[in-house]
Amino acid sequence: MARRHAAQKRPVIADQRYGRESVSRFINAVMIQGKKSLAEKIVYSVFALVQERLGREPLDVFETVLDNVRPKMNVRSRRVGGATYQVPIEVNPSRAQALAFRWLIDSARKRSEKSMIERLFAEIRDAAENRGGAVKRREDTHKMAEANRAFAHYRW
Repeated sequence: MARRHAAQKRPVIADQRYGRESVSRFINAVMIQGKKSLAEKIVYSVFALVQERLGREPLDVFETVLDNVRPKMNVRSRRVGGATYQVPIEVNPSRAQALAFRWLIDSARKRSEKSMIERLFAEIRDAAENRGGAVKRREDTHKMAEANRAFAHYRW
C-alpha cells in the first residue's frame, strides 16, 4: 500500500452492448485468466436468458439484483487493549458493489447446473426474488454487524 498518496481510481469503460459501467465491472469480475471475450459471452448470454425466460428487461433485473445483494453494513476487526473486536462499519458504495459482484459469482460457481451461463442465470433469478446464496451472504453479514453493534464505539 502506498504511504504517500492514495491510489487513483482508474476509469472503467462502459460495456459495448448496454453502455453501463456496472455491466462492464461485472464482466471484469466474471473474467478468469484474462479471457474477457468469454466473460462477455457469459454475461450477455445470461442477460438474453433473463429477457427470454423472465420476460423482463435485463438491466432492470440486474439493478434489482444488485440492490438485493449489496451490503450496507460490514464488520472489521479492531484490536483494542489486547482484545480483538468485530466492529460494524458502513460499506462505501464502490466496495458494496464489488462485494455484491463477488458474492453473486461465488454463489453461482457453487451451484450444480451444467454451464456457467445456467448457474449465473439461476443465481440472478433467485437474487431478484430475494433468495439464493448471495442474498443469504448479505443477510449473514448484516446479522453479524447487528450482533456486534455494542462495539460500534470502537469505530474510527
